[in-house]
Amino acid sequence: MSKSQILTISGAIVLFLLLYLCFDTTPPKLKSLEKSRILNIESTGLANLIKEAEVKMDAGQKSIIDAINLDLQKSIKDSVKRIEILKTLSGTWYDLGYTAIAGSYAEDIAVLQKSESAWSMAGTTYVICVKNSDYSKIKDFCAKRAVKAFENAISINPESIDARINLAICYVESPSQDNPMQGILMLRELNEKYPENVSVLNQLGRLALQTNQTEKALERLEVAFRLDPDNKNTICLLATAYSNAGNVSKASEFNKKCVN
Repeated sequence: MSKSQILTISGAIVLFLLLYLCFDTTPPKLKSLEKSRILNIESTGLANLIKEAEVKMDAGQKSIIDAINLDLQKSIKDSVKRIEILKTLSGTWYDLGYTAIAGSYAEDIAVLQKSESAWSMAGTTYVICVKNSDYSKIKDFCAKRAVKAFENAISINPESIDARINLAICYVESPSQDNPMQGILMLRELNEKYPENVSVLNQLGRLALQTNQTEKALERLEVAFRLDPDNKNTICLLATAYSNAGNVSKASEFNKKCVN
């Protein structure tokens, strides 16, 4: 290959690199579509949830939310005040029955506070949303964020049993298609590690009742009751378990304790 040919080829390579690295060769239409796709991915869905909620709200409810949002806008530079206003905003949405929106603002609080308790509060709010919502879109919105919230709580405090129980409950309430038993297995592992943890025993008892495993439920719940005879959750679950087992006297005994 001659010297002139080598120079010609080298020049072509340099020109290609300049065009590729320094100039935007994406067609305008394609670039617009890509921008739209990125915006859709980045959207949390909160704006849509608020729009849907506002349609159902009366003027008084809207004015309360608008007033709190106005205070929130004024608190950008004061993180302490901002957290308090976010708590009010989250609580107000919760009282109005919109737990998905309440959870989102609770998540904002957790981002600012960076504490286990704040992330657990956000996760718990999202779990309530999953349990109470009748719409799959909202359930999915809350389920994913509940998992992330409890994972963040665990990352701050890896020894938090409550956060691990709640994470397991997330997977039970909204099981993964790839691993539908994940939540139950997590609870069983916790039970093996902490055999005297009443909260774990109660959750396992509750799951056994839901799957009509009455004997298994009684086995778990009776252990929990021996460990903590005053635990209201255990008492009420035992009332149901004894009723399912046909033990009328025991069911009545525990039902009275549950109600009182």
